[in-house]
Amino acid sequence: MLSISRRIVCVAILASLTVAAFGAASAEVEEITLYSGRGESLVDPLIRRFESESGIRVRVRYAGTAELAVLLAEEGERTPADLFWGQDAGALGSLAAAGLLAELPAQLVDGIPDIYVSTTGQWVATSGRARVLAYSPQRVSAEEQPASVFDLTEPRYRSRVGWAPTNGSFQAFVTAMRVAYGEELTLQWLRDMRANDTQVYRNNTALVEAIAAGEIDFTITNNYYLLRFLANEPDYPVQQRFFDDRDIGNLVNVASVGVLRSSNRFDAAVQFVEFLLSPEAQQYFTDTVNEYPVIAEVPPNAALESFQRLLSASPRIDLDSLEDLQGTLELLRQSGAL
Repeated sequence: MLSISRRIVCVAILASLTVAAFGAASAEVEEITLYSGRGESLVDPLIRRFESESGIRVRVRYAGTAELAVLLAEEGERTPADLFWGQDAGALGSLAAAGLLAELPAQLVDGIPDIYVSTTGQWVATSGRARVLAYSPQRVSAEEQPASVFDLTEPRYRSRVGWAPTNGSFQAFVTAMRVAYGEELTLQWLRDMRANDTQVYRNNTALVEAIAAGEIDFTITNNYYLLRFLANEPDYPVQQRFFDDRDIGNLVNVASVGVLRSSNRFDAAVQFVEFLLSPEAQQYFTDTVNEYPVIAEVPPNAALESFQRLLSASPRIDLDSLEDLQGTLELLRQSGAL
């Protein structure tokens, strides 16, 4: 029989071995750092699900997409981030142009439509937000529906259209117009819209509300704003549609993710990207956020256009080129819109 002193020693040894084993197990838990320009309330449930399924811990730094893109550029190779998840393609494009993103495995993006994949292969979309024409079904006849966003400068639309020049999604749209049609034509469109007495509002929500209130009859906005109103009021007096196929007014901007070239946890970071592209995550984006999925293998959201309809309507544009926000701001000021 062990003496009391020997038993104490044995217990101490067992305790130390247990602590050492626990420490070793803890050390085996892989961890990645994510800089997220997507809001915490929106993406935290997905991140926790990934942690549960993969066993990989995710440390997240939340801030605005533009703020984080600037921070990553400043940190360069010293950044602790392994991934960047941005609200728009322009931010990822700027980091790709600066050589800060790694090339993703080709098999990761196989089968994903071109409108959702970087031409550099360094980032991939996680969901899409389409620009649409919102309008009043009571005050707009079928004959008055514009075929193109460029038609909104016509005299028959004078004082009936609203826009939000300070809004980020509108500025991304103007950037896309610059890329597709050049500075001169875009500047002329902005000036013509102002000359046509386009009404100014602070954001997309206010634009949709202005149509319902009878202040304006048309606006260009992101697809999900109206859906938020319809969820609470099915008879809300606003409808929306695409312009003609491939019109720049149907721009599909994307939330997107990339792996930092400086990351030494590349495989774990790629696992996170794979999860965001999985049917489980894609169903969350389309059902909960009313954004478009980037894969076809998910049941559609009845409030959205079909996956194939979106692909038909979307203009073909290099989303990496949407990085030049400063040039857009200068053009908006030159036109008097800002």
